[in-house]
Amino acid sequence: MRVAIVLVGVALLMSPGLAAAAAEPPALMLVFHGEGCPHCEDQAAFLDDLDARYPALRIERYEIWRSGEHHALFRALAEVHGVRAGSVPTVFIGGEVVIGDSPRRRAELLARVLHCLEHGCDDPRARLAAPSPPAAVGRLSLPGVGDIDLARQPLVLATVLIAAVDGFNPCSLWVLTLLLALVVQLGSRARVLLVGITFLVTTAAVYGLFMLGLFGTLAYVLYHDWVRWAVAALAAGFALINIKDYFWFRRGLSLTIPERRKPWIYRRMRALREARLSIPAVLGATVFMALGIALVELPCTAGFPVVWSSLVAAAQPAPGEFAGLLGLYLLVYLGLELLILGVALVTLRMGRLGERHGQVLKLVGGGVMLALAGVLVFAPAVMNELQGVLLVFLLALVASLAIDLVMRHRQRPGTFRA
Repeated sequence: MRVAIVLVGVALLMSPGLAAAAAEPPALMLVFHGEGCPHCEDQAAFLDDLDARYPALRIERYEIWRSGEHHALFRALAEVHGVRAGSVPTVFIGGEVVIGDSPRRRAELLARVLHCLEHGCDDPRARLAAPSPPAAVGRLSLPGVGDIDLARQPLVLATVLIAAVDGFNPCSLWVLTLLLALVVQLGSRARVLLVGITFLVTTAAVYGLFMLGLFGTLAYVLYHDWVRWAVAALAAGFALINIKDYFWFRRGLSLTIPERRKPWIYRRMRALREARLSIPAVLGATVFMALGIALVELPCTAGFPVVWSSLVAAAQPAPGEFAGLLGLYLLVYLGLELLILGVALVTLRMGRLGERHGQVLKLVGGGVMLALAGVLVFAPAVMNELQGVLLVFLLALVASLAIDLVMRHRQRPGTFRA
């Protein structure tokens, strides 16, 4: 009886189908995704197809947006594979990492699956020297901004630096200083505060909605390489026009407030000097004026939101994290203008932006934007490291100031007109 059982077992093992199944090495794929992530949903159907076509392939899926249960494993695997734990979908298989979803990335996954099925691949978790204890997810909580995942420190730093440079936009500074210069003539700090805060909040809301729309669009299409190139080309175009304005202001195409729009702006601003206006009337007039000005100056200020939105969309943040990053951007962006408002409140005096200062701001902004456009195309991984982010901004700033130093003797002081 025992001999018969042994013979039957040997015969089964030698059968062609079972022999092939026993000889075929297994392949294990670990997929980290987020609920509500459009790229993850698109990739899921592709993974289901792989799962059906290759029975020896085992796919383990871990949701990390709605639950923190798998964050420690995600971070540990990312660290030993030399990548940043942030974007989803992220797939670990056979010592390789594939981040995001696109036709090219799907081809990479398929090639890796076939390699592992033919030659065998270790469990990605085998790289972990020891099981990592569950770790609390590091987050930065900012009042009025929200929670920001500290694993994305390079993205947070890039947000702060881009918003800071964007905040020095000469168009918006020209409008604000002109508005405050007219209002302070009333000698009323209450009126200055009311007009200033209302104006800044309204323009920031328009700016935020514009950036939200950009992000929403890019989040769905950025995985196409041609879209990334198009965004970089658009940013480079904004940058070169701003740099051109440093050398040849208002000659040819210029990102400034059109002259034909300025009489309307002047009329609205002068109306706010009327002392007889009630508080509701001042609020209504300021909001109406700010909405119009924000739309008029948007082409002048759109470059950096385009670059920032593409960087954030590529990182595929969770909805709450994007809200925090957007809030941080707007807070930093308004920092300089809030400082200007504070000076106007204390001194009840306000000068106007000098022409040379405006040209230098355009040069610096154009230099930084051009550097970021180049990074988007040729070295996007640089923005995943704190040192890389700092180096890009530092080199652009140094180059811009060096050009200004060389050209300073050609600059004549005057009054900058946005």
